[in-house]
Amino acid sequence: MSTLASHRVPEAAGPFGSNAILLPTLFGESQGLYRIQRNSFFLSFLLHVLAALLLFMSSTFVVTHHRQIRQQVVGIVTDISPYVLPASATKAGGGGGGGDRDKLPASRGALPKFSREQITPPAAVIRNPTPQLPVEPTVVVPPEIRLPQLGALGDPLSAVLGPPSNGPGSGGGIGSGSGGGVGSGRGPGVGPGSGGGIGGGVYHIGGGVSAPRLIYGPDPEFSEEARKANHQGVVVLWAIVGTDGRTHEIRVERSLGMGLDEKATEAVRTWRFEPARKNGQAVAVQINIEVNFRLY
Repeated sequence: MSTLASHRVPEAAGPFGSNAILLPTLFGESQGLYRIQRNSFFLSFLLHVLAALLLFMSSTFVVTHHRQIRQQVVGIVTDISPYVLPASATKAGGGGGGGDRDKLPASRGALPKFSREQITPPAAVIRNPTPQLPVEPTVVVPPEIRLPQLGALGDPLSAVLGPPSNGPGSGGGIGSGSGGGVGSGRGPGVGPGSGGGIGGGVYHIGGGVSAPRLIYGPDPEFSEEARKANHQGVVVLWAIVGTDGRTHEIRVERSLGMGLDEKATEAVRTWRFEPARKNGQAVAVQINIEVNFRLY
């Protein structure tokens, strides 16, 4: 009969024993099922430390740069690339600009509320924090165009994240133009055009925009040079008819020469119109004017 040899294991003091070693396989104190790979343990430790450092640094950056991050997010949300409506014969254009002659360029930000009329122009820097009659700032853009309006006010096309600035323009508003709007244009709208609206360029007849109606248009005079040469024809002028019914920014599109271009420009400068309208509101529009010179 064979007998079984018994091996007595020494009693250990404490939960792991007095001579217990943490991770004995790693330090070669006992045999495991797999070969010891000390490099894997070391690489795992370094990766965990690096992940913890990156998490700590990103958290610190968010806390210390929350204002810049907020402005960047608002800029992405309000990017309208750039000012959505293209100019054409059937789609209305428009634009505006402003500023308060600040030395800094207009800061980046969100557009104010869109409205068919403007009482208070927008401002990135409030000069009067306690007005007697607070009114929400607006820009003259059809309210049917819906864009997110979040965060501090500014020009969405500006590259300046801060500090807040209304820009070097004039007439209130934000930008480098004039007229109480936002952008580099002229008027209470948004963008590089003029006369209100959005999209660049002035409004065009069509797309809900009526044509201006001539109410005072004296005939031009002949130049002496053209009269002596019996020279006649048509001069075509490009002009903007503003909300005041006057012609602005007149230029010659088709010339006739012999002083007739200048005579046509002088006459059209005195013309008066009933302004074009969009949804009942007077708007500035671009038109071509044919001025006929005929000898009878």
